[in-house]
Amino acid sequence: MIPGPLAGPAAERIGLKHGAGGRAMRRLVEELFLPLGEPGPVDGVGLAAMDDGAALRVGDQWLIVTTDSHVVQPPFFPGGDIGRLSISGTVNDLAMMGCTEPLGLTCAVIVEEGFPRADLARIRDSMAAACAEAGVTVVTGDTKVMGKGELDGIALNTAGFGLTRRVVRDDGLRPGDRILVTGTVGDHGLAVLTRRRDLRIEGALSSDVAPLNGLVRAALAAGGDAVVAMKDPTRGGLASVLHEFAEKAKVGVLLDGPSVPVNAETAAAAEILGIDPLVVANEGKAVIGVRPEAVDRVLAALRGHPLGRRAAVVGTAIAERPGDVILDTGLGRRLLAEVEGEPLPRIC
Repeated sequence: MIPGPLAGPAAERIGLKHGAGGRAMRRLVEELFLPLGEPGPVDGVGLAAMDDGAALRVGDQWLIVTTDSHVVQPPFFPGGDIGRLSISGTVNDLAMMGCTEPLGLTCAVIVEEGFPRADLARIRDSMAAACAEAGVTVVTGDTKVMGKGELDGIALNTAGFGLTRRVVRDDGLRPGDRILVTGTVGDHGLAVLTRRRDLRIEGALSSDVAPLNGLVRAALAAGGDAVVAMKDPTRGGLASVLHEFAEKAKVGVLLDGPSVPVNAETAAAAEILGIDPLVVANEGKAVIGVRPEAVDRVLAALRGHPLGRRAAVVGTAIAERPGDVILDTGLGRRLLAEVEGEPLPRIC
């Protein structure tokens, strides 16, 4: 049964922070939407798991299903656009569950009256190119037009589905496991923000948006069952993913700050804006938990792929302080807090 209106502090009005990927969004989902997954149990992974998708048993395989909505502003940004973002984000959510061969995607397009037809065609072409990279097709969709002023330009909703023989969850860490990132962090969110605010940053600051199923396929081939957790660090960035890993697996995470790869342009933009790259969204990176005996194989496989050349081992799961993320800066250690809501709204 879905409960009635919330009382007390949870009765606050919805703000941008509730869509930003931090604690506020998770609390909103837990309080309002998890009851949609009731009453019956799911044979697999359902809504209650709050993972990147659902996993439903189909014979001796698993059907992975995911959905995502995209409201990035501006819709065109350095390195990509809302079309490439929509395809990549959905393909990546499937890959984070172990499904690297999607069967198909769906797409719903909601457009504001007056939106330029040429821009819509450009977005379509970008979606087609991203589909070709991922080896997937949009198999069905829907189109709606809203009145002038009723929508901020364009919004896209995509869903994806595919089969896999092994589901990879985000709760599989145990003490001693190593944590890898597949490349530099913070690029997407800061690229979008600098375009939104028309900031002039030296160098080529660009979004990392890309479909990751080929990269993840290589990691799984190298690591097999030793790959025990995966998530893409979108809203809330690397910090949010590590907190989810730690809380769900009931371990601590020790993050080696100097090992986290950050592009010079991204670091410069973050310093100007006073934003920590660890909490900024990425759209072409994955965070992977691996058993220690397989970490070298997985790292080599990632670095051998064009999208993983700057992959690095950045952390270790520890038995101490379960649920916490501890940042080792090289000069000392401190708790790395998860933000309430990402400081960059509408970046995906």
